[in-house]
Amino acid sequence: MFLAMDTVFDQCSIAILDANGQVLSSHTETGKRQQTQQILPMIDAALSEANLRLADIKALIFNRGPGAFSGIRINTAVVQALSVAHDIPCVGVSSLQAIAQCAYKKYGLTQVYSALDARMQQVYFGQYSILGDVADNSIMQPVLATDSDSTEQLLDYDSQTALNLPIVGNGAPLLKAYDEQVCHEDVWPDAVVIGQLGIAQFMNVGGTDAANALPRYLRNQAWKTLKEQGKA
Repeated sequence: MFLAMDTVFDQCSIAILDANGQVLSSHTETGKRQQTQQILPMIDAALSEANLRLADIKALIFNRGPGAFSGIRINTAVVQALSVAHDIPCVGVSSLQAIAQCAYKKYGLTQVYSALDARMQQVYFGQYSILGDVADNSIMQPVLATDSDSTEQLLDYDSQTALNLPIVGNGAPLLKAYDEQVCHEDVWPDAVVIGQLGIAQFMNVGGTDAANALPRYLRNQAWKTLKEQGKA
């Protein structure tokens, strides 16, 4: 059994899934103001509904970002604490990959750009594709950018993509689209999608301990205020 959580997408979302990705319990509360108060009671409720204990959980799966700093910090801290207390491995899932996977499930798209509004006139951005030469060809896999050594980047608003592929996520309308380029901004993953990606990752490469369950911010100074960053 796997416990997945997300507080990055302006929500508090918890899911418990079996090794086949089937959902045993899933609950999502929208909004981010009460996440710190909601997350632990929601985990307890999900475990109770699935008639499980934390000792039954194989791995803790969380949205590692990139995205909202406070949201990343909340679910990362909870996963690290539960991992240490109960000796459970952790699996961090990319928010951009989750957006791509959600677009695959919702629209059947097999090649997309994921774009998540990063504020400050930028979007978090990555390219993802269903690859036929991998063991699980129902999972969107990251595509390395030709001009970067990373699959996740920051792009300025009004940037144009290299290819005329669909753009998905709430950052889609903030980029400059080609004529007839498909954009779907109504793609918002929950903990079920996070969990299914995390299970595939765990089966492939395993998990990590709490010390290495690290967030992904992309902005090196994400923890600083705008004034401290010299942007206000």
